[in-house]
Amino acid sequence: MVYILLLIFSFSLTYFIKNYYIKNALVDEVKERSSHTVPTPHGGGIAIALTWFSGLFYLYLAEQIDLQLFSALMVGTLISLVSFFDDIYDLSPRLRLVVQALVALLGLYFLGGFTELNFFFVTVKNQIVTNIFAFFMVIWFINLYNFLDGIDGYAGSESLFLAITAFILFGDNVFLVLTVSVLGFLLWNWHPAKIFMGDVGSTLLGYNVAIFTIYYANQASSNFWVWIVLFSVFWFDATFTLFLRFRNGEKLSQAHKKHIYQKLTQTGWSHAKVTITAMLLNFLLFSIIYTLY
Repeated sequence: MVYILLLIFSFSLTYFIKNYYIKNALVDEVKERSSHTVPTPHGGGIAIALTWFSGLFYLYLAEQIDLQLFSALMVGTLISLVSFFDDIYDLSPRLRLVVQALVALLGLYFLGGFTELNFFFVTVKNQIVTNIFAFFMVIWFINLYNFLDGIDGYAGSESLFLAITAFILFGDNVFLVLTVSVLGFLLWNWHPAKIFMGDVGSTLLGYNVAIFTIYYANQASSNFWVWIVLFSVFWFDATFTLFLRFRNGEKLSQAHKKHIYQKLTQTGWSHAKVTITAMLLNFLLFSIIYTLY
């Protein structure tokens, strides 16, 4: 019953935000790097965040979530708050990076750090090395999720996929909260999108993925690769594109439309086709993980 209420809350709040933003002309204008063709409100991530944190508090009060995980995930309020203001005032990249670094440090602190990194042929247990790796991974996941939030339903569908498959694999109710938080928004974000999530949603979701990866890897080192495989469509696109732009000597901070998913839409694929194809690839990867898990 609680999850149904959270779903209704997310759905209704997204609808309210959509109408409020349209009424007050708070819309994302079409720019050179935009994949949409009409001005669209972009505050849907507020609904995701408020539903998510409300659900987390419910799990905490019901003693259905580990305190370490709860504390680390609640640090996400900071990245959501700063991203909310960034959506409105376009904060400086330096300030955003400082906040992301702080969030990464706090998240790792509440998780007790990253214990070990298993590369199969060698296991790294040096806490300095593993935590430096985890620190940069959190920051990268926050940013890459933001980079991949560019077409209707794409970022929301990825999070919904991760939530459902993680619940199947790990059985923790925190993934049910994530499912309904994102689903209520996604119903308004599906092609053609009536509203976008904005940085307030994408940075939070990227942070969550990083925290889940570290938390479950601390329970069993092989879980690190479970999350890496499940999230591979997103991190591969972002990392490969960054590498190509770096190799070509491009200014990495400059906006662009060179991600794989963006190039597919430029060739004539609809937003829905790109998203559905990505999800089919995701479920293929999940079937492999499920078979081996």
